Amino acid sequence: MHAPNNPPEIDLRAEFTRFMMSYKFAIDEVMTKINILREEFNHVHDYNPIEHVNSRLKSPESILEKAQRKSLEIDTAVIRENIHDIAGIRITCSFLSDIYKIRDMLARQVDLTVITERDYVAAPKANGYTSLHLIVSIPVFMSDRVEQVPVEIQIRTIAMDFWASLEHKIYYKYNREVPVTLLDELKDAAATANRLDLKMQNLHTQVRQLNASADAGPAGNEGTVPFGDLERLIVPKALLDSLAEQSPRPAPTEASDA
Repeated sequence: MHAPNNPPEIDLRAEFTRFMMSYKFAIDEVMTKINILREEFNHVHDYNPIEHVNSRLKSPESILEKAQRKSLEIDTAVIRENIHDIAGIRITCSFLSDIYKIRDMLARQVDLTVITERDYVAAPKANGYTSLHLIVSIPVFMSDRVEQVPVEIQIRTIAMDFWASLEHKIYYKYNREVPVTLLDELKDAAATANRLDLKMQNLHTQVRQLNASADAGPAGNEGTVPFGDLERLIVPKALLDSLAEQSPRPAPTEASDA
């Protein structure tokens, strides 16, 4: 005797639960990649371009509301194809150049595919918003399938993030009906944040150039002998004596009979 089929609503609930889990796992996968980069920069390089990382997963209610606004069929495949911000990661960095450095490092990951890129740093939105948006696809290995799951990654400087956070709070407070005077102030604040980013980038570039010059030394490379300075090729006697004392002495050999 065959077991009764599950009611459609139970099957849909199970499918949607698995759908949500795939996005949660996709965030975990990308966060692992980012954390590996952070660890490497902390221990190997002179500074870490990644200041902060945050992630968020849209709630099922928010996803279904957006699907209805877009007149989409309530089907997981259709939703995945048309809504790309279900899983989101935001990376905050110090300098403008870090934005593209981080983008390039992520794009080189062999199992991470950049689907779309929107560069609001080079071409800010009309309200002054700046950030680099990537939609990437990453494989999630489930028990019986491999799901290619899209994840939105936003990369921005600290100044950009501060402005975006303020703008979001103002729009929420006024229920998106923000007075014109405040909109003008926000746009002016975005320009100020951009000038700050440019100034900080310039200072960062100058400091790195100075450090590079200091590391190179006056001859261009520390520990080298200037060309033509033959006297410095003579090894000091004290150095030779010291090396001789530290070298193991050969064991004495027995004299052979003549």
